[in-house]
Amino acid sequence: MDMKKLEETQDCFILDFDPFDSNIHLSSLSITEEHADSDDADLHVISQKGQVACRDYPHARHLCVKFPFEETPHERYCQLCYCYVCDSAAPCKYWTAPQPGHCHATEQDAHWKLQRKCRMIEI
Repeated sequence: MDMKKLEETQDCFILDFDPFDSNIHLSSLSITEEHADSDDADLHVISQKGQVACRDYPHARHLCVKFPFEETPHERYCQLCYCYVCDSAAPCKYWTAPQPGHCHATEQDAHWKLQRKCRMIEI
């Protein structure tokens, strides 16, 4: 199958080689029908282009890509996380205390939305 045609018809396809291996000449490779029509559910990202908003720009803690909110302790944060309530760099003064701390804040919770709104009125 022609690589150009594959790129036009497929959103994603899996390479069975390391594209960063300097011994491989990408122009000499071809895609087989076996790989073109695969229903394999696995996804492997080998490269990306550009920036990712919730990783490369300031973001509320609950949107952090480096420390996924549902999978990591809420107290953890990256250098670009900010407090959803205070709208300041994490950790804020109330990050872990009083309970529940601002590290647990999300825009989906009415309690935290109200806290944020009240905080913005104070400023």
